[in-house]
Amino acid sequence: MHDFTILVLPGAFNSSVAVTLDILGAAQALAPRAGVAPPRWRLCSVQGGPVPLQAGMTIDTARLPIRPRDDRSTWVVPGLGLNTPGDIRRCLESDDAAKAVAGLVRHAKAGGQVAASCSAVFLLNAAGLLQDRRATTSWWYAPLLARMAPGCTVDADRMVCADGPVVTAGAAFAQTDLMLHLLRERCGSALTDLVSRMLLIDGRQAQAPFVVPELLANGNDLVAKLAARVESALPDAPAVSVLAREFCMSERTLSRHIHKATGKSTQALVQSVRLRRARALLETSRMTVEQVAGAVGYQDATALRRLMKKVAGANPSRYRG
Repeated sequence: MHDFTILVLPGAFNSSVAVTLDILGAAQALAPRAGVAPPRWRLCSVQGGPVPLQAGMTIDTARLPIRPRDDRSTWVVPGLGLNTPGDIRRCLESDDAAKAVAGLVRHAKAGGQVAASCSAVFLLNAAGLLQDRRATTSWWYAPLLARMAPGCTVDADRMVCADGPVVTAGAAFAQTDLMLHLLRERCGSALTDLVSRMLLIDGRQAQAPFVVPELLANGNDLVAKLAARVESALPDAPAVSVLAREFCMSERTLSRHIHKATGKSTQALVQSVRLRRARALLETSRMTVEQVAGAVGYQDATALRRLMKKVAGANPSRYRG
């Protein structure tokens, strides 16, 4: 009986696969010290045999059972090395992806838990598993996922989202956070905390501190110009009405363009620019938190602390160099 089935697709992100196996390997080695049973897993692919990952690497796998009996394992799909929406669509059209999706559907229908990170979350959507659920993915793919999965609430600020039997995680290195979450569920906090300490893994609750507004828009020129305009004006960030007037459109039209490109409101985008600037100042300058707050347009440090805690899940002191 396995605790985890790691489903690897061709072209998977090397580190996403590696960190999955490293965390499970560490948990297996440390389980006696924690006084718990070690996790058991199998590494599978649709066809079995060597599977090519990125950069010419390969990994040996067993063939995914077509109709496994009494499979109570959590199926985990590591992040895929997909860089554009076109790459995602082409992947979903591949034979391997189609068979993986069919397997995910069968496993979910039998009551099994499924999990994925980064662009692999799109496989769960193709399997119909995100309908009426909350999910996350790489923050720059959130608008695309929201368009492709209108019945899903896409929460791009979260690092890990667990909604019933479906667990999703953000960008490729969020596979670390995903595996710690799943390990905690399966093997308990004592072992998970021990693995975290031994591998020097900090818990991260949110992707928000890492969002770059211009990249969130996937090259949208309007968003890039708006972000640059806001940052150049700090600490006096322009009001949305002023931005709309400068870009020769109504507030509603501006909001529609921004939301389509980023999945955020215009005000939320402005806030992202201010928080990014605040984080940069905290990391690279000797300014006090009060001075940083003033430099990005907040009346006092309390407002900045409150907002960072809400959006980024951390206090300003977390980003001190």
